[in-house]
Amino acid sequence: MIFSLLPDRLAGGVRMLLIASTAMGSIGPAHADTIPPPDIETQNRTTVRAAFEKWRAGGNIFAELLAPDVVWTIHGSAPVAGTYRGVEDFVERASAPLISRLATPLVPRVHHIWADGDTVIVRFDGSATTTSGAPYRNKFVWIFLMKNGAVVEAEAFLDLAAYHAVVDNNEPRSQ
Repeated sequence: MIFSLLPDRLAGGVRMLLIASTAMGSIGPAHADTIPPPDIETQNRTTVRAAFEKWRAGGNIFAELLAPDVVWTIHGSAPVAGTYRGVEDFVERASAPLISRLATPLVPRVHHIWADGDTVIVRFDGSATTTSGAPYRNKFVWIFLMKNGAVVEAEAFLDLAAYHAVVDNNEPRSQ
C-alpha cells in the first residue's frame, strides 16, 4: 500500500513545482526594471569599437560617438584638466590645442574594451608626429556612460605632462 501512494505523491509534487515555477516566472525579480537588457553591453562595446576603428582609419570619433551635450572630465592637475560641457566645449578647449600641434593624425591602438551595462571602459595608446617632427605618444583610459548608443558622460585619464609638452613646445598648424 505504501508503494502505491508514492507515484501519486510524486505526481502531486511535480504538479506543485510546475505551478510555482510558472507563477514565479510571470512575476519576475523585483528589480528587473533596473537591470539593462543583457545585450546592451554587447551593443555598447560594438558601438565604441566601431568608433575607434573609424578613428584609426582617419575618421572623426567625436562627431558620431558623443552626445551633443556630453559632460567630459579630464582628471589630473594640469591646466587642461577639468570638466567640459558639450562637444564644442570639449573639442575647442581640450582636443583642438593638441590636435592643431600634430602634423599627423593621432592614431589609437586599442588594447581592450570592457562593458558593464551602460558603462564602457577603453584602454588605448595614441601616437602621432608633432608639428616640430617629434613623436607624441600617450596612454589613455576613457570611461564612458552610454545612453541610446551615445556617450553622455566621459572620464579621461592620460599622461597630461605629455599632452602639455606638445601644446607648449609646438606651433599650431596653419589653418
